Amino acid sequence: MDGLTVREQAPPTPGPGQVVVRVLAASLNRRDLMLMEGSYPLPARPGVVPLSDGVGEVILVGDDVTRVAVGDRVSSTYFLHWVDGPQRLARVREQFGATYDGWLATYVVLDEDSIVVPPAHLTDAEAASLTCGGVVAWKALTGPVPLTAEATVLTVGTGVVALFAVQFARMHGARVISITSTPDKAKRLRELGADLVVDRTATPDWEHAVADATGGDGVDHVVDAVGMPTLPKSVASAAFNANITLIGAFPATEPIIDVFGGRYLSIRRIAVGSRTDYEAMNRAIAEHGMRPVVDRIVDFADGVEAYRYFRDDNPFGKVVIAQS
Repeated sequence: MDGLTVREQAPPTPGPGQVVVRVLAASLNRRDLMLMEGSYPLPARPGVVPLSDGVGEVILVGDDVTRVAVGDRVSSTYFLHWVDGPQRLARVREQFGATYDGWLATYVVLDEDSIVVPPAHLTDAEAASLTCGGVVAWKALTGPVPLTAEATVLTVGTGVVALFAVQFARMHGARVISITSTPDKAKRLRELGADLVVDRTATPDWEHAVADATGGDGVDHVVDAVGMPTLPKSVASAAFNANITLIGAFPATEPIIDVFGGRYLSIRRIAVGSRTDYEAMNRAIAEHGMRPVVDRIVDFADGVEAYRYFRDDNPFGKVVIAQS
C-alpha cells in the first residue's frame, strides 16, 4: 500500500522520565487510513511511524520513572500529555501515529505521563485495541451526562467505536438499539448484546423503527460513529433532552440544514479522551471481564496486507498487527 515503507530500528535509549517498550501488538483505526490519504484534519508528520493503538513490554527505564518498571505490560494514551481536565488545542496536536511516532514498530518510546497499564485479563491483541475506539466510546457514554440502567442507547454504524459502545452500554445495564447494514452484522450485534438491531439496507428510514421501538419517545443517548450523513436520522431518533455524540474526525461535507425538527437536545463532537478516561475505562473492563472484539490478527511482516484488509474487507472488530 502506498505510503508504507519498512526501515531498520535499533533499540532507542530512554531520556529522563521515559521508557522504551518492545511492541507486542498494534491495531488499526479509521484515522490511520485518513492520515495516509491526507483527509485527516491533522496532517501526518513526514516519515512518522503510524498507529496510535498498541501494547508492549517495558525493556528500559529512564531516570525518575516511578509509574512502571522493566517487565510491565503497557499501552499509551492517544494524546501524549493529556492526563485529565479539559482538552486544549496544543494537546490535540500531540498524537501518536500522526505527529509523534506510533506503535507500528519494534520499539516505541513513551513519556511516563503517556503510559497506561491495560487490564491483565486481556490478550495482547485485545489490549492493543483500546486506545482510540475504546476510550472514545467510553467517553461518549460516561459524560457529561452519565449513562444509567434506565436509558436507551442508539449506536449508528458497525465500526469498532459502535461495538465498544454496545458493550459499554450493556455493562451499565442500558437498553441498546443498533443500526447496521447486513444481516450477518445484525446477528453478531445481537450476540454482542444489542437488544434490537435495525438493518438500514432493508429499512432505510430506520429512525421510524427506532421511534416504534421506543413508543415514540426516542432514545436517551446516540453514539453516531458515521457522521454528518446520518446526523438527521440520529436527531430524529432522539428523545427530548437526549445526548447525541458524533465520534471522531470526518472529511469535510456540505452543511446539513434544519435537522432538529423542534427537538431540544445536546449534540457534541468528541475525539479520544484523557489518560484519566482511559484508566477509568480499564477499571470497568477489568471488573466486568469484558473483551474487545478482534476481527483478525496479522503478522507484522504482513502489515501492508492488514491495511488493505481493514480498508477493503469491512471487518467486524479490530484488525491487529502482532509481532512474531
